[in-house]
Amino acid sequence: MRIAVVGAGFAGLSSAKVLRQSGFEVTVFEKAPDVGGVWSSTRRYPGLHTQNDKGTYHLSDLPMPADYPQWPTGEQVQRYLESYVERFGLAPALRLSTEVVSARLVDDETGWLVASRPAGGDDPVSWERYDHLVVANGIFSDPLVPSFAGRADFEAAGGRVLACGELHDLEAARGRNVLVVGYGKSSCDVAVPLSDVAASTHVVARQLLWKMPRKLGGAVNYKYLLLTRMGEALFRYINLKGFERFLHGPGDGLRRRMLDSVGSVATRQLRLRELGLVPHGTFEDIARSTVSLTTDGFFERVADSRIDVHRDCQISELLVDDGRPAARLADGTVLPADLVVCGTGFRQHVPFLDDDLRARLEDGAGNFMLYRQILPVDVPRLTFAGYNSSFFSPLSAEMAAVWTAAYLRGGIPLPSRDRMREHVRTRLAWMAERTDGRHARGTNVIPFSMHNIDEVLDDLGLNLGLLARVRQWLLPVDPRAYRSVTPRMITQTTATATRRPAVRSPGAS
Repeated sequence: MRIAVVGAGFAGLSSAKVLRQSGFEVTVFEKAPDVGGVWSSTRRYPGLHTQNDKGTYHLSDLPMPADYPQWPTGEQVQRYLESYVERFGLAPALRLSTEVVSARLVDDETGWLVASRPAGGDDPVSWERYDHLVVANGIFSDPLVPSFAGRADFEAAGGRVLACGELHDLEAARGRNVLVVGYGKSSCDVAVPLSDVAASTHVVARQLLWKMPRKLGGAVNYKYLLLTRMGEALFRYINLKGFERFLHGPGDGLRRRMLDSVGSVATRQLRLRELGLVPHGTFEDIARSTVSLTTDGFFERVADSRIDVHRDCQISELLVDDGRPAARLADGTVLPADLVVCGTGFRQHVPFLDDDLRARLEDGAGNFMLYRQILPVDVPRLTFAGYNSSFFSPLSAEMAAVWTAAYLRGGIPLPSRDRMREHVRTRLAWMAERTDGRHARGTNVIPFSMHNIDEVLDDLGLNLGLLARVRQWLLPVDPRAYRSVTPRMITQTTATATRRPAVRSPGAS
């Protein structure tokens, strides 16, 4: 079976490795000149670091290098992925600087025709047939920049608007007035190095998020709070099991006090009240969809006025003020703005599929209808990798790849289409309600990272033993605990590897 994988980030590379080890012929298409996905040199911005520590942010069978710092830089993560390619001999499968412009499903039996060409060029496309397609193009790869009123005149006067990932050189900001739009990880990360060179640095935040200190109270590494099963269990999952029933039943008062204490400690430690940066709502309210790690130096620069945060506000228009580029905020404030850097989210879409296929992938609200965040219910010969963004995104993507390999080898008894469709709709409705719609079109499972991994591995009968999972309640999840999952899956499915259920529609028996 010939498989095309689109994307060479964590999801695409782990898919290639698992699928090749499972006996499939794999080609990985990547339009960037290097591997890495969001960590590629083409997308890295100054100040980019991991949000996880190096012990929890890696693939199961290759830890981060021992000499890396606790929170690796973007460049170090990209080098790690290059070493992953070398370690598992993936280079022959890679087609870098190659863009997939179209993928057409011929029919259920024939599979896919994939059209590709050198990235950024006008060369004629080349067409190739594949039996199965894995979409691993990343849910954080296509930046969403607002359509600012007045942008044309603003740029004619010399102003620039960039997404964070388009800013690669601080010299573009030296001595200039900079506006950073957003308050998520990328916005705060990039604001710090910008403030070292810019004439002024303003952060415009429509909504404040909670920021977690890397060490709560200056002593306890945050990984012991949020990167454990206990930390995950503090938030109510769609189905409660075991000790979760206590936490969200008789122990609910204790659970709430634990979450409130995290918010209180962060407020004191980061001096949020003095800085006027305490988010609206409780820590639990905002952490339902996202929690950002504090960027080193950010709040210190706010305190000494090198960074000015405009909270609960947004840009109403870009303009030219006395011949210079500027921006007017919703409260009427006009700020000089030679450079506007946007950390305003991403567009989750699959641009190389036609409108008909995209419609079959989505519900009426544009959310991806993916069983287990992997399998489209109504499109055959297609799976997704990395559409389960979590606190442990590399591990989540890798376990999705294992699920796909087992599925293609005939190792997963699936429910009927109707049952899978109802399952996905129920989950999407729950996700929309609990996150107030902030679930990246159904692709963001934060904070339920381990719940998702459990469900994927339980389908295969390959989850970790009870003792290993109990350890994860109190200790940060170590991806190395899952390094035996792929070989176990291969052994388990070897007897049925020739059944190839991918040639039939999802749910067929």
